[in-house]
Amino acid sequence: MRRVAVAALLSFALLCASPAWASSVDVVLRSIDADGIGEPIGIVSASDSDQGLVIRPNLKGLSSGEYGFHLHSNGSCEPSVNAEGVRVAGLKAGGHWDPDKTGTHAGPFGKGHRGDLSRLVVEADGSTSTDVVAPRLFVDDLKGRALVLHAGGDTYTDTPPLGGGGARAACGVAG
Repeated sequence: MRRVAVAALLSFALLCASPAWASSVDVVLRSIDADGIGEPIGIVSASDSDQGLVIRPNLKGLSSGEYGFHLHSNGSCEPSVNAEGVRVAGLKAGGHWDPDKTGTHAGPFGKGHRGDLSRLVVEADGSTSTDVVAPRLFVDDLKGRALVLHAGGDTYTDTPPLGGGGARAACGVAG
């Protein structure tokens, strides 16, 4: 009887424990345009830490400069037609993830929507590999949502609209 109790207790502990692999995820980012989803440009790895979500991009083949980077509400990178009848790259990803319904942009450290991530800076060789932190996110927040790279930087404000991130240039869905 004691062996059965120990086995049951051990099984319960193993089922309740949070496995190490559950706290990280790799997302393949692919180029996107109004015609659809293109070739992979690299991988974004994300893992939980005591500082929040640590995001490690390993992207190549981009033009140098700043790129807006956001977590979007939906798990799709497909294009769609907007209200003006224009086909837009990655529009099915939806808007920036805003579970608190703030309706505002304030950057990754602000109190606006939680989809704002630190902008990524692409080097002259077309790559970016600098880690960024999203202090209000965890790996579980990414699951089933799209990570979108926007052409152009981000002001982390509502001026210009949507923080000035520009067109959606690359996208990947976290599984």
